[in-house]
Amino acid sequence: MKMYPFKLRAVPKSILWGGDKLKKLYNKKASFEKIAESWELTVRDDGMSVIENGEFSNITLSSVIENYPHIMGTDLCGSRFPLLIKLIDAADDLSIQVHPSNEYASLYEKDSGKCEMWYILEADEGAEIIYGVRPDTDEKSLHRAITDSAFDGILEHIKVSKGEVYFIPAGQIHALCRGTLIAEIQQNSNITYRIYDYDRKDKDGKKRELHIKKALDTVKCYSSADIGKRQFSSSTDRRKAPNGWRTLADCDYFRVSAIDSQKGEELTFTIDESAFASLLFTYADDAKLKAEDFEIAVMTGDSFFIPAGIGKLTLSGSFSVILSEP
Repeated sequence: MKMYPFKLRAVPKSILWGGDKLKKLYNKKASFEKIAESWELTVRDDGMSVIENGEFSNITLSSVIENYPHIMGTDLCGSRFPLLIKLIDAADDLSIQVHPSNEYASLYEKDSGKCEMWYILEADEGAEIIYGVRPDTDEKSLHRAITDSAFDGILEHIKVSKGEVYFIPAGQIHALCRGTLIAEIQQNSNITYRIYDYDRKDKDGKKRELHIKKALDTVKCYSSADIGKRQFSSSTDRRKAPNGWRTLADCDYFRVSAIDSQKGEELTFTIDESAFASLLFTYADDAKLKAEDFEIAVMTGDSFFIPAGIGKLTLSGSFSVILSEP
């Protein structure tokens, strides 16, 4: 069976803080009005990518992997699917939260931990995020703040702009705030420990569950130097990154690169047998994706799974794209 780039159908998620930008700006569709998250690459029971084009149209990505495991790559064949990639539209503040490490998640959740990266795609004027704690905060002070829901003088609030990158290792306290839209590349885990949720109620009129005990077990006080070391900590012998791409992160769990190209240019790179790749187009105008005996027009918001060993790919037109590799 000759493989080709799989265009993926997004999995939309409705959460109370979601907005309308994913529908308006990124061509996402849902039966509900507000889309909070659009899962662009996912192999999970709570959200599964479905292929939209070619021989495997309307078949789940997990089924194709099961029947053709080599498309994962020689470095990954037989292993658990490693990545979860989302677009997230925060029309309101998300909960203040933290994610567990691999060790903690394996012990208490029977799952992997969650290290993630945010790439800011849109930011309203004055938009900010909560990103860790202030430099003079120790773990005792942080634990007291979490226990008492009293965060004044503890949390680091950062104003954000389009194109910025924020790396969030397991244990880093964080929150997206209203007016931000991001691409999130993460380990394949959906474990979130809510620390504070502004006393909001869900559609049934109940306050959303907090996870204080587990948060206290996992939260850490990272310095900016700690974050930087983890953001570029890769111990994996990955294939060479494409020339000219900006490397946004190269950690133990993923490498993420991005590039912007103007109309009329062509960009060529190779996906070898070692691992699959993901392409997420955050902007596209008269753009095309080509492989051997394959060509497809690309729109803003399109997501592709690139099977390992597909060889040379060519992008043309005007586009901004994120390349994620395990």
